[in-house]
Amino acid sequence: MSRPTDDADAVNLATDMRSLFPKFEPSRREAMLTTLATGFALATQPVAAETTITTDANGLEAGEVQVQASDRAIPTYRAKPAQGGPFPVILVVQEIFGVHEHIKDVCRRLAKAGYLAIAPEMYVRQGDVAGLKSIDEVRAVVAKVPDAQVMSDLDATVQFAASDGGDVERLGITGFCWGGRITWLYAAHTAKLKAGVAWYGRLVGETSQLTPKHPVDIAGDLKAPVLGLYGGADQGIPLDTVGAMRGACAKAGKTCDIVVFEGAPHAFHADYRPSYRAEAAKEGWSRLLAWFKQHGVS
Repeated sequence: MSRPTDDADAVNLATDMRSLFPKFEPSRREAMLTTLATGFALATQPVAAETTITTDANGLEAGEVQVQASDRAIPTYRAKPAQGGPFPVILVVQEIFGVHEHIKDVCRRLAKAGYLAIAPEMYVRQGDVAGLKSIDEVRAVVAKVPDAQVMSDLDATVQFAASDGGDVERLGITGFCWGGRITWLYAAHTAKLKAGVAWYGRLVGETSQLTPKHPVDIAGDLKAPVLGLYGGADQGIPLDTVGAMRGACAKAGKTCDIVVFEGAPHAFHADYRPSYRAEAAKEGWSRLLAWFKQHGVS
């Protein structure tokens, strides 16, 4: 199966999603998953409360909304300034643990900076990972999520944002861990995107019907500049794969800036986990804001 190359292809693919992927037909239990989880995923416990950043919603309109996708409504967290608009839009793509409190907080941080930040729950058809106790259980759910579904759901989220006070002519995307990989893929998926920021997203991997390509494979198809933020001590993303992505972008003549924070582990921005590194997280966030501003998402 080939990947969609433009928005029309994505719409056609989403329309025929059930025939391409029979597992997309939701079970009764999956159909009942219509709200976001509260707190943090059990698989991430214990949460390091002393370092967890909490951003208030003062001056914001923030909370859960429903985004209508091709086949169902998707529970989504959205935060934006309470006054003014239209606002530049940032898609926020979850870690492997779903749209939990950290991802919601990231949306509020972006809203405080003047954005409409929106994070759809990307696994809603496959299952709820919030109550799972081990990373292996979480991975079993996430392994069922097709890239085509994710691209289509993000397109639907952009449409929702456009009707909710967002200026999608100023569209950006950022994602963490699992969402970092998705950020690269979405930058190759649509020309509507102005810029992306990928936090420690996997760059290479085995291909399958559900995940036919990885970031290193689509470097030549990138339609927007991407900033990659990686940890030098990330045991799951070897530095040679970071180098391969740099080389692929350079060979294709694409605007990519990949920054490696020496000594930082995977998930160094996740302030609720032991992997958090305050200095790298702060610098990465500053680079994110500057990247979006530089490329017209402000």
